Amino acid sequence: MNVWLIPSSLCTTTASVSKPHHLHHLPIIPTKLTLHNTLLATTLSFGFLFTSLPSPSSAIPTPHSPSSETCRDADSSDVTVPTNAPEVVTNEGLVQEAWQIVNDDFLDTGRHRWSHDTWQLKKQDLLSNSIQTRSKAHNIIKRMLASLGDPYTRYLSPEEFSKMARYDMTGIGINLREVNDDNGDHRLKVWGLILDSPAHSAGVRQGDEILAVNNTEVKGKSAFEVSSLLQGPNGTSVTIQVMHGNCGPVESIEVQRQFVARTPVSYRMEQTDSGAAQVGYIRLKEFNALARKDLVIATKRLQDMGASYFILDLRDNLGGLVQAGIEIAKLFLNKGDMVIYTVGRDPQFQQAVVSDTSPLIRAPVVVLVNDKTASASEIVASALHDNCRAVLVGKRTFGKGLIQSVFELQDGSGVVITVGKYVTPKHKDINGNGIEPDFQKLPVKLQYGFHDLSPIFAAWDDVSQHLTKCSMLQQG
Repeated sequence: MNVWLIPSSLCTTTASVSKPHHLHHLPIIPTKLTLHNTLLATTLSFGFLFTSLPSPSSAIPTPHSPSSETCRDADSSDVTVPTNAPEVVTNEGLVQEAWQIVNDDFLDTGRHRWSHDTWQLKKQDLLSNSIQTRSKAHNIIKRMLASLGDPYTRYLSPEEFSKMARYDMTGIGINLREVNDDNGDHRLKVWGLILDSPAHSAGVRQGDEILAVNNTEVKGKSAFEVSSLLQGPNGTSVTIQVMHGNCGPVESIEVQRQFVARTPVSYRMEQTDSGAAQVGYIRLKEFNALARKDLVIATKRLQDMGASYFILDLRDNLGGLVQAGIEIAKLFLNKGDMVIYTVGRDPQFQQAVVSDTSPLIRAPVVVLVNDKTASASEIVASALHDNCRAVLVGKRTFGKGLIQSVFELQDGSGVVITVGKYVTPKHKDINGNGIEPDFQKLPVKLQYGFHDLSPIFAAWDDVSQHLTKCSMLQQG
């Protein structure tokens, strides 16, 4: 059984998914997590970041660091994505497999009061009679998941699941996993390789370790960061240095990209009415793999141009890669500040994400939000707000803070299950509630694009005073 982590954000993917409420897009969330019975964990958005996480019962060996294993031929373990040949499974076994996933990992975030006892009774009812056809087994799984009352928990046909499994966030057809060695350092391994992709054709193989990208050493970098480095304009080339196998030869390979990377960031400089201060305006449309890198570039350029204050516009930003949101929030936070909490039944979801770097800027920030600010955008907005780094202006946000996982069943179909949710640094549940801004009417003239921003520029004294007061209250 394979599993992917996906967000319940609302940005577009080409995967076929159900339509949550009136907004109809469900892209992917990158979260490091191990679930039992897991062969593949991945982070997704406009592509998939594949990571293989073997289960205790899996026949696939867990990779070790080069210091703790012998060299072996890299091609002997070469596989492609999707890699698993369907196992022989009965119709009853397939239904029971889907039932077990819900039993182990489903988080009821509504008011349905799901319980193990009622779910056990459901199992007895589902398997009380013989299931004659595979189609009937799939229909039973659909009805079983629908009975949970969760709009994001659903069944995926083999065709739908296959489409998901072929996405690629790097643009060259590889997906990466962080593997810890004996010293506690992590290495980046190729743990998903798409057949006939640019990387596969150029000679990259399953299990290869990525050492450098365009002569930049990647040791210590996350899979997310390196995936961003691998991206670039369609048709351009990237040079990656790989070590084949576990301790085999090192080779530099030039790979042509086949992915169009679009920047989600636009920015400009504005002046306050008095002309005494410069305000850097940054619009972030979505959280893709380029978001953090391009936002850093924009911020530094605005600083060099003399910006004293910043506006981060997250209106109509429906989310995307949550890891990108987390990394962007850290750019504004002090080291040790809380970014977000994750909550779920599995202990792996009981996590607190803390900023581990100093802020890129310390200037006052206004974050613009509205009712289409969702998922990763809400993580950024709440992190900056709760840590007294920004004032929120606009409308209450959408309220989407759930985590789903995509599990592959033994016949190649799949199920999407809600397994966790996000909670703000002040322990407020985002999902279904949204985030209330500090001011609603201040930027009443604010519209899309380059329209009048003067109301917000005239209010910087109020913004600074609000943030100062917030910090004093937090400090007691």
